[in-house]
Amino acid sequence: MLSTMQDVPLTVTRILRHGMTMHAMSRITTWTGEAEPRRRSFAEAGGRAVQLAAALRGELGVCDDERVATLMWNNAEHVEAYLAIPAMGAILHTLNLRLPSEQLIYVANHAEDRVIIVNGSLLPLLAPVLPHLPTVEHVVVSGPGDRSLLAEAAADVQVHEYEELLAGQSPDFDAFDWPDLDERSGAAMCYTSGTTGDPKGVVFSHRSIYLHSMQANTTAALGLTEKDLTLVVVPQFHVNAWGVPHATFMVGANMLMPDRFLQPAPLADMIERERPTHAAAVPTIWQGLLAEVTARPRDLSSMARVTIGGSACPPALMEAYDKLGVRVLHTWGMTETSPLGTTTDPPAGLTPEEEWPYRITQGHFPVGVEPRLAGPDGAILPWDNESAGELEVRGPWVARAYYGGSPGKELVPEDKFSEDGWLRTGDVGVISPDGYLTLTDRAKDVIKSGGEWISSVSLENALMGHPAVLEAAVVAVPDDRWGERPLAVVVLKEGRAVGYPELKEFLTGRVERWQVPERWALVASVPKTSVGKFDKKVIRRQYANGELDVTRL
Repeated sequence: MLSTMQDVPLTVTRILRHGMTMHAMSRITTWTGEAEPRRRSFAEAGGRAVQLAAALRGELGVCDDERVATLMWNNAEHVEAYLAIPAMGAILHTLNLRLPSEQLIYVANHAEDRVIIVNGSLLPLLAPVLPHLPTVEHVVVSGPGDRSLLAEAAADVQVHEYEELLAGQSPDFDAFDWPDLDERSGAAMCYTSGTTGDPKGVVFSHRSIYLHSMQANTTAALGLTEKDLTLVVVPQFHVNAWGVPHATFMVGANMLMPDRFLQPAPLADMIERERPTHAAAVPTIWQGLLAEVTARPRDLSSMARVTIGGSACPPALMEAYDKLGVRVLHTWGMTETSPLGTTTDPPAGLTPEEEWPYRITQGHFPVGVEPRLAGPDGAILPWDNESAGELEVRGPWVARAYYGGSPGKELVPEDKFSEDGWLRTGDVGVISPDGYLTLTDRAKDVIKSGGEWISSVSLENALMGHPAVLEAAVVAVPDDRWGERPLAVVVLKEGRAVGYPELKEFLTGRVERWQVPERWALVASVPKTSVGKFDKKVIRRQYANGELDVTRL
């Protein structure tokens, strides 16, 4: 028996129309670093998205599933592109502005971008790579910047002004001939950070974005409503800003976009002034903000909750924000999971002390993400909070393959996808009987010492609990006796000093004694990837090349 329900496609077009009409008065606020930020209602932003769609098709000739890339900060114009490009039937490709130039060239060519929309302040970044992008025919520039850089870089590329393109089009939603889209067709694409080889492209469908947005808006996840103002610090090039722009346009939650002002001081200023109720970013952002407000106190009390993901959040960081009245919600995900994979939602009826063991996990799996743990031999392991294995997942917003570089082609590497279609995440951990995930490491970062495994994440979290330690990264290095042993690379807080023996003693009792590192190094900062994670391959290379001042105890 078939259902009697209507078959209405789940598309970004529906999110656009709903947000600009049903939540017309909700606002996107873009920080400018000046006296007054730029404010734009959803009705205005939606109308401008309609204009952008019309200009891309009518003026630039974009059609079908051609790729339109963005090289932009988090701002209102970027949100407009998020909505316009997929809704008109093209593919939104967010370029990571922190990638090395060779990787930026690689992903733009691999995706075969035809148009790039760029913030004027990023023209010095785009100009040197533009001559190496043969498929790019148009560059659309938004905001102040030296346009002459583009003329010198690629004479055959047409340069357009964002505002001029929009000005010639109607903002009326019904005036544009929207395509009849299949909800399973591509809507947006992001590339992985390329920490192990070339970046890989993940193409999100209209359906996956719609369902992911619905899940993100549940109270078990972000739980945003039109009464909220969310500070979107996580970059829009990082897995579509964790899906926040689409999710907020769906429910009318207001957005505070930091643009290029991502340093701790301006973030603290905009929180105190604009009073966001929610924020999302990686742990390194919140560590920097904590140091800033510790040195120069600001009022963060408006933020009822903060979503932290991208890498494990040190428990000491959670505790510090608890004291400021800001509740941290831990999440796990990756580009291949759109990225919502888990959220920390402790069971009901617990005291704060009883909630704590749940809060320091990676969280609970939502209905759209089905997990399992695979042992080294491929056997599926029990959920007993003890049996550690590689996490594998599947679901309606989980990738089944990577983009192959030409239409209709896909890449399904065996090390990333199981024979029966599950995504192999590369994360190692345990799952409790009630479905809470605790990650112990990345598979490639587990330290194999004398036949036993040491979790680098556990050592890092323990070290960052020391009052003098700002950051700590732990990697495996070769050892003649044990095969591998941990090297601890530590960044101290400003004005603090501590000796390695004290740090070793601090770890005693917090981890097994045999897991305590013998090798230590102090550094000014831990190398990080383009999305703010510790770049452990760089640390391992620095150690191998003798670039670190290592003390062995």
